[in-house]
Amino acid sequence: MHIHKIVLPTPYAIGDVNAFLVKGDALTLFDAGPKTAQAYEALKQGIQEAGYELQDIEQVVLTHHHPDHAGWVDAFPKAEILGHRYVDYWMRQTTEFLQYRECFYRQQLEQENVPQEDIARILDAREELELFGTRPLTQFIQDGDEVPGHPGLIAHETLGHAQSHLMFVEQHTGQAIGGDLLLEKVSSNPLVEPPVDLQGERPKSLLQYNASLKKLQQMDISTLYTGHGEAVTDIKPLVTARLTKQHERAMYVLQLMEEHRNVYDLTKALFGKTYAKQPGLTLSETLGQLDYLVEEGYARSEMQNGVEIYIPA
Repeated sequence: MHIHKIVLPTPYAIGDVNAFLVKGDALTLFDAGPKTAQAYEALKQGIQEAGYELQDIEQVVLTHHHPDHAGWVDAFPKAEILGHRYVDYWMRQTTEFLQYRECFYRQQLEQENVPQEDIARILDAREELELFGTRPLTQFIQDGDEVPGHPGLIAHETLGHAQSHLMFVEQHTGQAIGGDLLLEKVSSNPLVEPPVDLQGERPKSLLQYNASLKKLQQMDISTLYTGHGEAVTDIKPLVTARLTKQHERAMYVLQLMEEHRNVYDLTKALFGKTYAKQPGLTLSETLGQLDYLVEEGYARSEMQNGVEIYIPA
């Protein structure tokens, strides 16, 4: 698999995001950056450096729906757009979906004891929603599917960082396009998101993410091309290190639980001033660690006056 990497700027703390141009029986772009003018120019230049123009792209395949990866599908009006079915909700942004999304997060944040003024700030996602593309998917990709135009390039569902997350592994070379599953320098955030079927219980993102990392660790991958930063080749020890660090962080949350019992208070204790800058990310991180502690038998939870309380086991 010949991969041409294109680095795109983002307005996010994570920094630049990677897109990958792959020539097979089809000319395919994996991920498309955020919908900003700067990212558009970088994407156009990167495609031209590979010897092509925007209109030459035959299909865009998305690793997941987050706006730093799924913005500029709009730059390819004639291309096929492929991804997990969950991506389509975010592209279409129907009134029904946006109302469901707001209801889901409001209920979740209230259970976490987040103050109402903070809830309003978190739910005001207009700027972020503007960075998404608006082209609906033309084809859904499921776990085990082969990417059209790329024989032997197989999709693997790897949920956790996103409820739409896919990685793509070329069977005969072990090369893989991994999105944000495993990054070289930083851990990916397992974000709280509505369930794929838009009903039922909140997905436990950190538990999903750990399972996806363990799935990755079992695979024979030579090079993992990542959504941010450089490619990773020493995958198995890096996964072990990330899982160990996550367990240690959960043990620290367990200590904090002696004085703090709800997600909001624990997040403030764990992150301090960072909470004010990134409330959604930090609350997701804390809730994930609490899910892990409950799952592993270190803690239990119960509802008290509409707020979920966590108690050491």
